[in-house]
Amino acid sequence: MSTLCAYANSVVIKVNPNTRKRFVKRVSFSRTLRASIVLVLTTVLSACGFHFRDTYFLPEELSEISFTSFDSYGSLTRYVRAELDLNGVDAVAPREDIPNLHLTSESNGERTLSLYQNSRAAEYELTYAASYRVTVPGVGSQSFTTTVNRSFLDNPLTALAKSTEKEMIIDEMRKQAARQILRQMARLKAQLDKSQNDINSENQEESVTLDLGVTQTTTTEKVSAENQ
Repeated sequence: MSTLCAYANSVVIKVNPNTRKRFVKRVSFSRTLRASIVLVLTTVLSACGFHFRDTYFLPEELSEISFTSFDSYGSLTRYVRAELDLNGVDAVAPREDIPNLHLTSESNGERTLSLYQNSRAAEYELTYAASYRVTVPGVGSQSFTTTVNRSFLDNPLTALAKSTEKEMIIDEMRKQAARQILRQMARLKAQLDKSQNDINSENQEESVTLDLGVTQTTTTEKVSAENQ
């Protein structure tokens, strides 16, 4: 047995140099082909108007904006700034000749949807609202409020974890509101004609079903308008 093992360890497999070259060329060609296919698909999808998830085609007028907030270091401000960066929007210092996105406030609340037999709350509806204003020089300003509603089950067996779970859900709703703000700005593309007297916008509502049948609804509504 020891002789057989020694023989096996001494075996050297020799590869024909021509075979090695053909293998290397084949691998290189395969990588080049995959890269070419990805490039072609990306170009075709862009030309057809498709875009990747959580990215939006913003109007050229909004490719550079000033971004201000009621809370410069708050979570909502960070999330909106990240969405601007994700969508290729340059956030610059405020100037009179560039558009401005200003976060004006945020709030959250809850209401009881159902009760247990002992009259304890079994299910809540959490509400998160973010208000903001978009100002376009020469066109006007428009104030919006984005509201995110989501149900929340109260498990009496995990009372200690309730507060932490609730904060995590609200933070996810905050992120959804930040995405909705960018989505609303993308909808302004057809409304930035300077011949119009107002930045018009209809109320927008979007509902999605999450895990365990939980429904989350996001609504954006126009609050007020100022013409220039």
